[in-house]
Amino acid sequence: MKFIDLFAGIGGFRYGLEKASSKFKCEYSNEWDKYANQIYKKHYKECDIRDIRTVNTRDIPDHDLLCAGFPCQSFSIAGKRLGFEDTRGTMFFEIARIIRDKRPRYFLLENVKGLLSHNQGKTFQTILGVLSDLGYEYQWQVLNSKNFGVPQNRERVFIIGHLRETSRPEIFPIGESYTVLSKEKSAKQRIGARISSTIDARYGSLRNSGETYLHYIGGVIGKRDMWIKDNKQNSRNFSQGQRVYSSDGIASTIAGNAGGLGGKTGLYAIPVLTPDRKKKRQNGRRFKTNGEPAFTLTSQDRHGVFDGLKIRRLTPIECERLQGFPDDWTQDLSDTQRYKCLGNAVTTTVITEIGKLLIQAKEVNQL
Repeated sequence: MKFIDLFAGIGGFRYGLEKASSKFKCEYSNEWDKYANQIYKKHYKECDIRDIRTVNTRDIPDHDLLCAGFPCQSFSIAGKRLGFEDTRGTMFFEIARIIRDKRPRYFLLENVKGLLSHNQGKTFQTILGVLSDLGYEYQWQVLNSKNFGVPQNRERVFIIGHLRETSRPEIFPIGESYTVLSKEKSAKQRIGARISSTIDARYGSLRNSGETYLHYIGGVIGKRDMWIKDNKQNSRNFSQGQRVYSSDGIASTIAGNAGGLGGKTGLYAIPVLTPDRKKKRQNGRRFKTNGEPAFTLTSQDRHGVFDGLKIRRLTPIECERLQGFPDDWTQDLSDTQRYKCLGNAVTTTVITEIGKLLIQAKEVNQL
């Protein structure tokens, strides 16, 4: 099945589809962000960096499936029932333009859950109306990444469409059978033994004026101590960048653009020692347990208390794992750009499952 990859980012759609089946073949990709484009080209060699608004549809190869994760934008005259022209000036307009000219059999679109309520629902209503006017039937569902083998609470709306004269691929709703995947691994297990215990906590205190902080998170945490409020009922007073999560549960949504100490990934209380080193010696000595005198610290040999916890944000590698990418997928970028690109990416495991169902539907219906 030939597909194109629009707003391709670091290749989440492509990685997920190609993992689903060797029958998927990418014919064209486009990503204007230079950092994301750099990573895409690193793995897939080619990626058009032009602004999609300047790309003539004659430059885009024929394809069976159009894939796009597009930004949520208001339509300047939404609600006036002007259809296709309603969307002019937005990235969805560019998607609709390509669908109109190339007539792919299918499309797969992804957006934030907030699209459903954006502008009192008028944005989503307009999008569905345009797709229908273009001759497509569609199905949509909100899917959470935590139900697809990665412990990240990330809800996104997916829209699958097919030409009205073709057989309908039964993809949605994806049933409850997928929810068992969320029980396989916690965030700590998923990000695995390479959890870092060496990142300095250089974020300062979480103290806000007028707040009482009661519970200290112990352990070797770097140059500055971090405090958290020991009161779950008041967690609503903190943004994601200030909340501290347990690594035994489901990770918060990785965000491409968010502020605060842990705004992009959330902050996590994580054991200082990595799981695979719990019973090992270092320089012939055992690690101390809490309450015992510590060994002398040296620059080459940093020791820690086993049951201590460290507050830190997730590392880029951990974010790659939570998005279903291989380790070091984005390693050539700065950490800042890695977090941004990963926060903007689609979770690849979700795409893989959708891809499998598309191939199955194609084979069953001889589409």
